[in-house]
Amino acid sequence: MTAAHNEAGLIAQTIESVLIQSIPPVLWVIVSDRSTDGTDDIVTSYCQKHSFIRLIRLDENVGRGTIAKVNALRAAYKELAPMSFDFIGNLDADVSFDPSYYEGLIAHFHSKPYLGIAGGMIYEKAGIEFQPRISNNIRSVAHAAQLVRSDCYSQIGGYIALEFGGEDWYAEIRARRKGWQVCSFPDLKVMHHRPTGASDAILRHRFREGKMDFSVGSHPMFELIKCMRRIPEYPFGLGSIARMSGFLASYVTRSPRLVAPEIVTFLQREQLGRIRRSLLLS
Repeated sequence: MTAAHNEAGLIAQTIESVLIQSIPPVLWVIVSDRSTDGTDDIVTSYCQKHSFIRLIRLDENVGRGTIAKVNALRAAYKELAPMSFDFIGNLDADVSFDPSYYEGLIAHFHSKPYLGIAGGMIYEKAGIEFQPRISNNIRSVAHAAQLVRSDCYSQIGGYIALEFGGEDWYAEIRARRKGWQVCSFPDLKVMHHRPTGASDAILRHRFREGKMDFSVGSHPMFELIKCMRRIPEYPFGLGSIARMSGFLASYVTRSPRLVAPEIVTFLQREQLGRIRRSLLLS
């Protein structure tokens, strides 16, 4: 499933990456969400040559940003739902990867029966070279190019839109709560050609991420540690301050959590457990 909004400059590269896969998808639904550039024309040209690619256009979509994206993914899922499949994937329209990417992911799934959500590590441009994203973590899977086991996807109810984003993180929390493993694999690299937040003012984006973290239930101590670890991430300290400010703004104003209380309890128990284990190992 791919949600695309005005991706004419990058989507052909993503499609070419899928076409050279050693294990191609049975069906790939690309949803053009109110695109006004040449996205539709580019995808249509590939649809005419490859029967497994299907284009849907949304001319009306409620909301914007991640809410619109999740709406587009749900439209894609309606096309996929009648089929029988073992894995369902989300693929952003601005990434590329090696021909063995999906073969490698599926091999990890076959060797780990309780693996529910998996993906590769994200690499972004730093000068002329791609470097691993500072926030990469084997315990979390970037939404950009992930696979979900079909049983896991059904149990968590797919992706759910949240006001400040975090639909991928929320899916991971619900998956782990139901006993599934979530993992990113360093041997699988995803080249992200548009860094997160590049389409928006970066500090505003980081502030919104802080509000997202609070809305999903992150513990204040864990949030502080996370922001400190991301100080080296562009814009080098200011981004971490903006993210923590967004979190604290929600905390001080007693903004409501956007997930069920049991999800907040589960997440904070996980986070505090990780802090305790880190202290014991240090």
